[in-house]
Amino acid sequence: MVSDLKIEVETEGHAVRLKWHRLRRRLSDPLFSTDVMRTGFAIGASMELDLRVRADGGFVVLHDDELQGETTGHGRISRKDLDELRDARMRDGGRDLTFSEDLAAMLQSAHPDALLQFDMKDDYETVGGKGIAHLAAHFHTMTASVIVSGHCLDLIVAVKQKLPHLLRGIDPTDKLIAIYRQDGLKAVEKNLLDDLCGPAEPDTIYLEWSLLLQAARDGLDMVSLCRSEGKRVDAWTFNLENPALGFNDDEWRDFATLMALKPDQITTDEAAATARAWAKRKVL
Repeated sequence: MVSDLKIEVETEGHAVRLKWHRLRRRLSDPLFSTDVMRTGFAIGASMELDLRVRADGGFVVLHDDELQGETTGHGRISRKDLDELRDARMRDGGRDLTFSEDLAAMLQSAHPDALLQFDMKDDYETVGGKGIAHLAAHFHTMTASVIVSGHCLDLIVAVKQKLPHLLRGIDPTDKLIAIYRQDGLKAVEKNLLDDLCGPAEPDTIYLEWSLLLQAARDGLDMVSLCRSEGKRVDAWTFNLENPALGFNDDEWRDFATLMALKPDQITTDEAAATARAWAKRKVL
């Protein structure tokens, strides 16, 4: 089964959502497009955006910690307040920046199945109590429509304490890769279990897809481990080299193996092309 707007694929009766990475259904979409987000809200898509904290405790939808990479502005975002950021434009198309206040307003009309991931790029020390208070003030009425994720466990714990109704996600990928190289697979399993049962109490675990495949080849099914603890798994970020042509042989082998592990969702910048390619290969 493939939905009309390509929000999930299916294998052996298991539906896998295709999450729109950085608010893109396809790589040709503008980075962090509010038009794409509105479409996703209308149809119940799973989407991801990055947040950087501002000096006033609010947030702006950007990936980098400096303005000059993605926008016409200059300087460190955490040192700029809302008024200082309003004149900056996205380099891609000259669009206005999107702020957390905008997200709160837009989320009011989201489809009940829509899920918007706030991927927090700053740590708790940078976000601070002011940032957590801002989230609480603007997203206290949200329920399953928002999941707050990040690498910093202290930040996710702080979100849990202030906004316990919001979904939470953690991404231990970098840490687990380092442990894998140094201490081996058993140490990875133990560390992952510690995170699954830790104080952040995550709903979703974000893991790089190639790490999932390598661990499975070596004897550890990380998806099953997470699901045994009642956690969802997001495998990031799988992109086709040539979306118009679909899977090449290596991509097909990897994606089919990933689907066989049955994650809950796969992050991609090419949801529509990936779904078409999957449907085409499945009928061959």
